[in-house]
Amino acid sequence: MLNLAPKLLAAALCVGCAPLYAQPAFPVKPIRLVVPFPPGGGNDLLARAIGQRLAEVVNQQVIVDNRGGAGGALGAQIAATAAPDGYTLFLGSLGNLAQNPLLQEKPIYDPVRDFAAVTLLATSVFVLVVNNSVPAKTIPEFIALAKAKPGTLNYGSAGVGSSVHLAPEIFKYSTGTNIVHVAYKGAGAAFIDLIAGQVHMMLTTLPAGLPHVRAGKVRALGTSGKKRVATLPDVPTIAETVPGFEILNWQGITAPAKTPVATVRMLHDHLKASLKRPGMNEALAHQGLDAAGAGPEEFGALIKSEIAKYGKVVKAAGIKVD
Repeated sequence: MLNLAPKLLAAALCVGCAPLYAQPAFPVKPIRLVVPFPPGGGNDLLARAIGQRLAEVVNQQVIVDNRGGAGGALGAQIAATAAPDGYTLFLGSLGNLAQNPLLQEKPIYDPVRDFAAVTLLATSVFVLVVNNSVPAKTIPEFIALAKAKPGTLNYGSAGVGSSVHLAPEIFKYSTGTNIVHVAYKGAGAAFIDLIAGQVHMMLTTLPAGLPHVRAGKVRALGTSGKKRVATLPDVPTIAETVPGFEILNWQGITAPAKTPVATVRMLHDHLKASLKRPGMNEALAHQGLDAAGAGPEEFGALIKSEIAKYGKVVKAAGIKVD
């Protein structure tokens, strides 16, 4: 009778010495990055900047796939329903991952249920600007003026449901002021009337407002972050008057919801490395953006908190988009 014990023991030892699970290589083919807007805009430029660096990091092609339409909803739906294998990513933003679904009667995607947060790429602040004829020179003076004349002051936006519509609504909600909304077909038209004095104020993104402030066409009263921005060091934050006030514009990468956790972690590591590649900070700064890099848990929590924040304002103001 054969004695198998030594052979079985040796086999067991060999199994113990070898890894039980081999980590598959990722990625092994090109990655598609869905951008829910046409080429040429800020989101597209950011996608191409991060896509170029991600391609360098993973040694695979990153294909930017512009899918504009329905205010970003079309591209979001395409990305959300893609195979959850890590090879389709979505460039999400405050608008399409927090605000837009709140404004629609029947949203075609759910930013929490349908996506897995991967990496917060960049953030930027809003700046409150007024026409030069507005007598208020500071945020406290502007709030006092608005309260003294409720419903008299107005603000311009790029359209109903846009970020520069909802940002002033957050300001109104936080300060108890009544400032009338005037919707335009795009931020450009709103700025023309702001400069001309047809509207009194805008709470707009820093990249859009900064050129007009520097040219002296409008006056900046405050910015919306926790700390002052380097490009406007003499302009206080709104939070210096309204404690806790903070609104940020942001962009980040998500994947379809059922993408494996291990794949999401690898993608985050690759994207975080991409943010540190040469030229990336300059590409962001050119658009008035600050690099972020928060991972899946923190980015996911941000999306949920932003939905809750804007949900209160949308409900209170009764804002809906057809």
